[in-house]
Amino acid sequence: MAHDELQLQWDFLDFLRHTAVMKVEGLTRDLAAAAPVPTSPKMTVLGVLKHLIAVERYWLCIAGGGSDLPSLWQGSPDPSWNLSEEDTPSSLIAKYRDEWANAKDALSGRKPDDLSANGDFTVRWIMQHVTQETARHVGHLDFLRELADGEVGE
Repeated sequence: MAHDELQLQWDFLDFLRHTAVMKVEGLTRDLAAAAPVPTSPKMTVLGVLKHLIAVERYWLCIAGGGSDLPSLWQGSPDPSWNLSEEDTPSSLIAKYRDEWANAKDALSGRKPDDLSANGDFTVRWIMQHVTQETARHVGHLDFLRELADGEVGE
């Protein structure tokens, strides 16, 4: 019986965010940094999570809310999949959760029909885009987690 469209969008996104975190928690760095698919050498659990951080930063904070936070997509090809030695399951989960707070702050007070800070999209479109992108990558995390240690489930 949802009546608040934007709250419903946040709720669905939050469910996916928490599912992504659940897929990463408990893995060692070695398992989380492994690339088990030979044709996708950057497709790792940590790479997916790092990419989701960049997605939220750009779409929700910068494009959507006009935040002056630096983009995590500087360079080509997309550098958000690249891992550093400091990237661990716990460090990236913490950064991901920080980004959730940044996004809430950046879009605070906006309505679904409001234009994004860059004027190219509505808040509704951005929320839908980030939700579908997160859902797609949660599917990747399902597969990668199962390959890493056999763990399956929501």
